[in-house]
Amino acid sequence: MTGSAVKILVVDDEPPIRKLLRVGLTAQGYEVHEAPNAGAARQSVKDDQPDLIVLDLGLPDMPGHDLLQEWREDGLTMPVVILSSRTDEAGIVKALESGADDYVTKPFGVNELGARIRVALRHRLQQQGEKAIFQTGGLSIDLVKRIVKVDGREIKLSPKEYDILRVLAQHAGKVLTHQFLLKQVWGPAADVQYLRVYVRQLRQKVEQIPDQPHYITTETGVGYRLREPD
Repeated sequence: MTGSAVKILVVDDEPPIRKLLRVGLTAQGYEVHEAPNAGAARQSVKDDQPDLIVLDLGLPDMPGHDLLQEWREDGLTMPVVILSSRTDEAGIVKALESGADDYVTKPFGVNELGARIRVALRHRLQQQGEKAIFQTGGLSIDLVKRIVKVDGREIKLSPKEYDILRVLAQHAGKVLTHQFLLKQVWGPAADVQYLRVYVRQLRQKVEQIPDQPHYITTETGVGYRLREPD
């Protein structure tokens, strides 16, 4: 283990899950610390100063999203990837609105979680040095000139369509909740149906097969995600 390894704190009350993540993430080159509950997680954040946290929502001493909100209110900015059961869409949305960077539903593969971790770490670096040109596959967005191209061909978007795409690009690779996108583009009182209509229109313009989107994917019951940059 080198001193420069990325440190990950796994917060989960199930020993088999912690063991799975410890073995799998260590094999991917991470330095893994563990906490079985919120109290131990608070102490580990102070002592170990992790670069990223993998957080289970169902902790025995307090809800995971409450712990996350506490960290964000304290000014802690490290990426947080949520572990959740497949039936906990409301909890996932609440955690994302509280500042989580992504989520993985149980049961999950360690390789999938590793990919989510890499995206969350890259996204945090990109936010610190945001580029004027966003590129993913054949989709490019000039965030200064507001020019969108697909496979080199300029695409004309309405102002709202562009605003949605811009917000997605600024958080590429990260799932954005319906409410987050509505607040960013329309304001807090807007109806989610507006968003669905404009995303459908946007896909008609940027996707080769709109019903099988390659760039703007749906996170069922949660929101949307733009493919991460190249």
